[in-house]
This record gives sequence, structure tokens and C-alpha cells, in this order.
Amino acid sequence: MSSSVPEQVDLPGPPRGSGGRPAASREVSGRPPWMLVLPAVVGLAFLVLPLAGLLIRAPWSTLPQRLAEPQVLEALRLSLVCATVATAVCLLLGVPLAWLLARVSFPGRRLVRALVTVPLVLPPVVGGVALLLVLGRRGLVGQWLEATFGVTLPFTTMGVIVAEAFVAMPFLVISVEGALRGADQRFEEAAATLGASRWTVFRRVTLPLIMPGVAAGAVLCWARALGEFGATITFAGNFPGTTRTMPLAVYLALETDPEAAIVLSLVLLAVSVIILASLRDRWANTP
Repeated sequence: MSSSVPEQVDLPGPPRGSGGRPAASREVSGRPPWMLVLPAVVGLAFLVLPLAGLLIRAPWSTLPQRLAEPQVLEALRLSLVCATVATAVCLLLGVPLAWLLARVSFPGRRLVRALVTVPLVLPPVVGGVALLLVLGRRGLVGQWLEATFGVTLPFTTMGVIVAEAFVAMPFLVISVEGALRGADQRFEEAAATLGASRWTVFRRVTLPLIMPGVAAGAVLCWARALGEFGATITFAGNFPGTTRTMPLAVYLALETDPEAAIVLSLVLLAVSVIILASLRDRWANTP
């Protein structure tokens, strides 16, 4: 008796790129339609030309001297300190909040998630007014803080930190929640079956798994806090050495010394470029 061996059939697989890896995307061949190219070019120019104008009009010859001016260094120092402290506050409060939204099912979770993301779309000035109504000297919580602990937040450096944390925390929560939903929970379940407590599982298993998402969220949070203007000037004011951060200094210098405003803007632009470059591998899927 003769036995027949079935022939091997090659099934079509995903497109391969260089090195045998699956191709991330397939480029369009042929001449692209002008109906798409023309608005794309206009959109690119709309985004790039203002930045190019900033670089062209920059006083490059006097840039080092202007960066060394006391008011510039003072605003830069205050911005860096406040943004860093605000990011620490967001990490302390935002990571547990993201874990709650991602891992705990409770009534009204969708509503809570919507409320958490409201500062993303809320005009910053409105956020500053809301903070005044709650944390001001006559606010719902502010009057109690002043009467009980003697703490006054508006028009202080701490007020700057509060305003920046308010507008920046949603960036951290969204990033960490996404990382939690994408993490493999089998590792956490295995640790729990071995007798680890919920806190130990979170600290030794969950947190290392989601650390890239936490880091990306913290960077975005820090960048957003560094560039905050509306809520800061409404809730904390514009006092030199106390609440005048870099964006507020840009606004003030634009009326009296446009070249100084350009220099301060260049510093914020450089920070933005560095932030985007550090997050490129997370956002873009480039070869």
C-alpha cells in the first residue's frame, strides 16, 4: 500500500518589510491626486511657517546675553520648579485614579472618566475661575483652609502649582489608564495566587508593567504644566519671582520688549521639540 503525503500549502501572510519583518504600512504608488496634495501642503505651511518666522526673527546675535538676564532666568527657574512639583502631584494622585478607572467597575465610571478629562477641553481661563471659586479666600474650600491652617493658595507660588496640576493631570491619567488596559493581567493574577497582597501586586508587578506609560504620561504632564498660561494668570496672577512663569513672561514682554518675548518663546519651543523627540517612538510607527 502506498501512502500519500499531503503537499505543503503556502498561505498568504502579512506583507514583509526589510529584514523579513511585517511591513508597517504600504506606500501609495503612482501620482497622488492634487485634491489631496494641495490642502496637505497648505496645512503643512500653516503649521510650519509661524515656527519658521519665530526662528527667522530671533535675535541670534544677542541670544546668549538675553538668556542670561535676571528676569529670564527667574521666570525659567520658577517654571521648571512649578512644572516639576505639579508633575509630582499629578503622579501621586493621577496614577491611583487611572488604576481605579481601568481596574475597578463601579456605578458612574463613565461619568467619572468624562469629568477627569474635562480640563482637556475646558478653556484654561474658565479653569482658573473655577479654582478661584473653590480654593479662593472666599471659596468653598479655600476659606476653610485659611481659617483652619492659615493656607492661602491664590496669587502664590503654590497657586501656580495647583493651576498647572489641574490642567495637566488628565494627560497623565489617560496615558496610565491606556497602559493599564493594555497590560497582561495574567502576571498580576499569578502573583495574587502566590499570596501577594493587592498593594504588593501593584507595586512589584503592575507598576513595572505600565512604567513606559507612566513615563510618557509624566513627560506630557510636565510639558503641559510648563506651558500653562490661562489658569495660572487667573488663579495665581503675574507677580515677578512668585507667579510669573515663562508663558506669563512672554505675554508681558510682548508688549514692552518683543525681542525678549521671542527669546522666551524659543526656550519653550526647544522644550516642546525635545518632548516630542523623546515620545516619537511611542507615537509614531516610523521605520
